[in-house]
Parts: sequence; C-alpha cells; structure tokens
Amino acid sequence: MENNEKDIFDRIMGWGFLKVFEPFYKKNKEVLLYLFFGVMTTVVSFITAGIVKAVMERLGAGSGAVANISSVISWIVSVTFAYITNRIWVFESNAQGKANIAKECASFYGGRVFTLLVEMLIMFVGYSKLGFNFWLTKITANVIVIVLNYVISKLLVFRKNK
Repeated sequence: MENNEKDIFDRIMGWGFLKVFEPFYKKNKEVLLYLFFGVMTTVVSFITAGIVKAVMERLGAGSGAVANISSVISWIVSVTFAYITNRIWVFESNAQGKANIAKECASFYGGRVFTLLVEMLIMFVGYSKLGFNFWLTKITANVIVIVLNYVISKLLVFRKNK
C-alpha cells in the first residue's frame, strides 16, 4: 500500500524558496534523506562518544578503556538512531508485528556489523599492512561502507514486498 501522506521533509520542501528544489528532492528523496541521516548519525556517534569519554575520564578510567567503551557505546547508539530514521523516513518500512520488526532490526544490525568488519579489514590492509595514509584509507573505507550500507538496507533490510 502506497503512503501518499506528506512527511515533515515533504512539507519543508514546500516552503518558500525551497519549492525550487522540490522536483529534484522528489526524484532523489530516498538518497537525499539517506545522506542527511547519515550525517546526523555521525553527529549522534560523536556526541555519544564525547559524553561517554567525559563520564569515564571523570570516573578515572584508563585511555584504553575510554577508547574502547566509548566506541562500542557510540556505535550501538548511532546504529540504533540510523535504524529508526532509516525505517521511518528513508525507506518508509511497512513491517508490522513484533516478529517482522525484530527480523528487520536484526538484519539491519547484522548488515552494520558486516560493514564494520569491512571497514576494519580495509583499515588493517590499507593502513597497517600497505602503509597508505591513514585519512585517505579511512575516507576510502567510509565511502565503501556508506555504499554497502545503502545497498544492504535497500535490497535486504527494507526491501519492498510486492
């Protein structure tokens, strides 16, 4: 069933000068929202990591524990944020019922664990073994991960049932 109701982003595109961009937005809505929420997910990740880091340092934790625990917690929070925003606005999931939503959520997290491992492999090979520049390797890895996350979400997690 197609949802013809306008969401908040559709309504914003109808405001004043933004109407000029509305045709482009409508044509590319899914990708544009995916990129927007990808940036927001990064912001959530950094804010979460900063908060956890500050709390742990205040509690006297060592730098290794701070780095690892803040990374894990920020990953969990940011992937959860990404799942919710992708489910509601990007891919407009129609999964219903606890079992279907749990399956969708598990496949989303599974895909993100897979791309985390891909990123770690690229960093290990590119930076640690081949000696490429850290930031160029990181940027390359992130571009690959962003594309993989989109493909996994589109084709496996939030695929539309016909």
